[in-house]
Amino acid sequence: MPSPWHYLSRAPMKFRKVFLPSSAERLHLGSGPQSLSGWVNIDIVRYPGVDRVLDVRRGLPFKDVRFIFAEHFIEHLDLNDAMYLFLECRRVLRDDGVLRLSTPNLDWVWATHYGGEDAVSDCFKLNGAFRGWGHRFLYNESTLRSLLLQAGFATVVRRDYGESMYPELRGIERHERSEDFKGLADILIVEASGRGSAAPADLEEPQRDFFHKLGAA
Repeated sequence: MPSPWHYLSRAPMKFRKVFLPSSAERLHLGSGPQSLSGWVNIDIVRYPGVDRVLDVRRGLPFKDVRFIFAEHFIEHLDLNDAMYLFLECRRVLRDDGVLRLSTPNLDWVWATHYGGEDAVSDCFKLNGAFRGWGHRFLYNESTLRSLLLQAGFATVVRRDYGESMYPELRGIERHERSEDFKGLADILIVEASGRGSAAPADLEEPQRDFFHKLGAA
């Protein structure tokens, strides 16, 4: 049986037949009210400062994009929608384009929300992290890296909060932070770039099992 991503990867062609893409240098996805100057701020809700009201789960009608930034957004998408978004980001980015993602760090969540002295409290805290604030799927670094490589990026680099080798991507995070715990940051930030060819094989079985349990296989 083909991977779920096999079907998702076909969607952009269908999308391009309906929407004419427009050029944009920088896209800020899921901006909410935290708009960034000099960026095309995109959200499904028309908050003040939003430039384009758009459901990115249906695709990105852009081309020749240099930078894409999404802060505390991908965790609010179902896994299949997030993977489709990663595919779309790779499609609309230039060859030298960069995708910067900032999302809750699952490793930090696990370390700080579970394994304490009160197992009942831990249970509620951990489920709250997964289901609270509209969360749908949380990532650790290894999984997010593998998904981005599978979506067609060649390189995925971990970044610190507010830091980047690209001046345009420095200091753009707005989300409040929590204290590090045993060397783990509460926020996972990566930058994906380049065009890859081979998808990693380590996710095939976990993906199949995950979608089977959701009844989507």
